[in-house]
Amino acid sequence: SCPTVLKTLHFITRPLSDEEGNFSLAYIITIHKELEMFVRLLRAIYMPQNIYCIHIDEKSPRDYKTAVQNIVNCFENIFISSKRERVVYAGFSRLQADINCMRDLVNSKVQWNYVINLCGQDYPLKTNKEIIQYIKSKWNGKNITPGIVQPLHMKHRTEVSYREYIHSGVPYVYPAKIRKAQPPHNLTIYFGSAYYILTKDFVEFALSDARAKALLEWSRDTYSPDEHYWVTLNRLPG
Repeated sequence: SCPTVLKTLHFITRPLSDEEGNFSLAYIITIHKELEMFVRLLRAIYMPQNIYCIHIDEKSPRDYKTAVQNIVNCFENIFISSKRERVVYAGFSRLQADINCMRDLVNSKVQWNYVINLCGQDYPLKTNKEIIQYIKSKWNGKNITPGIVQPLHMKHRTEVSYREYIHSGVPYVYPAKIRKAQPPHNLTIYFGSAYYILTKDFVEFALSDARAKALLEWSRDTYSPDEHYWVTLNRLPG
């Protein structure tokens, strides 16, 4: 019962201020387990003016997927990613899951300003209003993708090719004895967080620019590409 879900879980059903109502955020949440934790996270960050893309790992049990879908069906501004990946830790599939949601979000009717990505084990330390005020005060029009030029001890992640393997039913990535070509377009690889706050303009750039597409393709056989992809693109001149 959707009315029961909204009432018993105390979901916020209207903007709490004009400032929040006029500044919509998009969220990408990648999940694969612990339904209760997901619901607590969603309840904490939910605002009716925002939009939420949920990526459920294709490997997740059917009853888990069904339970998430039942919750999502209660909200017009929450949806399941139209394309789902079998996510492997530190694999390309984790980056692809975010990109799948981004494609859905840029085609949505909601005019969101920034997108924030989370996993199912995250939880906010600030309110929606505090997050907006922080973005406006220091980062207005800019992306938050912390990172540095790729350190020497991290270069192995992009210098050799990594492949996905399965051992005792558990998928993982492991280096193959193949050296990778240099990054496309003579790009300098940066290294940082897989988590970000990105402008809508930047997301549209990342989905369409030739350099972004080439870097994405080059990153398919790297280790944990989400830790270099966004931070590298954000440091392109202009």
